[in-house]
Amino acid sequence: MSYNEILGRDGLNDLDAILAITNTDVDEVVHAVTDNADAIFTWDYERSRPNLGRLYEKAKSSQWNGETDLDWSVDVDQEKLAREMGQITMPDPSILPDAFHSSPMAKWTEKEWIEVGIHQQNWMLSQFMHGEQGALVCTAKIVETVPWIDAKYYASTQVMDEARHVEVFAKYLDTKLSGHFPINAHLKMLLDDIIADSRWDMTYLGMQIMVEGLALAAFGMMQQITPEPLLKQLLRYVMSDEARHVAFGVLSLQEYYAELSDAEMKDRQEFAFEAAVRMRDRFLQQEVWERMGVDPKVAIKAMRVDIAPEDDLFQQLLFAKIVPNCKKLGLLDANNGWLRDRFTEMKVIQFEDFVDTGEEYEALDEVSKDRAAASA
Repeated sequence: MSYNEILGRDGLNDLDAILAITNTDVDEVVHAVTDNADAIFTWDYERSRPNLGRLYEKAKSSQWNGETDLDWSVDVDQEKLAREMGQITMPDPSILPDAFHSSPMAKWTEKEWIEVGIHQQNWMLSQFMHGEQGALVCTAKIVETVPWIDAKYYASTQVMDEARHVEVFAKYLDTKLSGHFPINAHLKMLLDDIIADSRWDMTYLGMQIMVEGLALAAFGMMQQITPEPLLKQLLRYVMSDEARHVAFGVLSLQEYYAELSDAEMKDRQEFAFEAAVRMRDRFLQQEVWERMGVDPKVAIKAMRVDIAPEDDLFQQLLFAKIVPNCKKLGLLDANNGWLRDRFTEMKVIQFEDFVDTGEEYEALDEVSKDRAAASA
């Protein structure tokens, strides 16, 4: 398939085409997507997949309560946080492209740049929250559609995890930050595609491997740089859950994909590539610039030496979990390395030999670490 057939545009980095995708339903409260999958009962209750069994036991023992395990008495000063996190504040014009000097931002004072930083905080946490609700819906679908009892058991624990994640991100936005953003159009498009697909493994691939894999990397990066103690602890605990969720996808699909034909694998490769590009495109944060009253295309060109999002180190690091997991599933090198070539073009192939999440999830169990330390 061509890029136009997969992405709806001819060029991977066509900024006009990327920004042409917008959320036209920002005022809607309920969004319906037709779920084309069958609900599967299995009368085989034999526990035949030990790796999933161990994951299930870990999930049962690592549940936490967002109300009582986090200190919600912490005050958050968003302006101070924007400064401390190094978000955009009075950029040095000498390192920016010529387009900056003719843009509206050239006349902004520190006040406007602090406002950008605050909007970025609200935007980032809002997209985390929307993505977690997507995971909630998708994992409930996995419970219905996966044919293995071990997978149904584990997926049921993830439904609870995702509900907790939506809860804590929503509470943080409502009580500590200063406003919500609607779901980004690229993220919304991807979630709709994942939910609408009738094949149970595509729900795994789209959510557990791609969306959750990127979220795990993004949460880890934010957890490291934020000085805000409540958000730091919230992200530590969410990451503990997310590592299990991505491992669930790796352990399940590794078995299933080993039996697929080349044509079936190509379909999964194309879906993974589309998901990767959709998630990359959303981090242009076009809604932030619109909130500031600036044309996103003008703002992005003014703030980037190269408008291709994958040339940004932050964008690249977001794929540190996705690429090695795709490699373990055989997706990188099937069909003469089709997905390897696409990830090379996106400049993220360098992460292929990073540890895959199917092996590292126990090391990321911060909830168990804190409980052990408290009882020592």
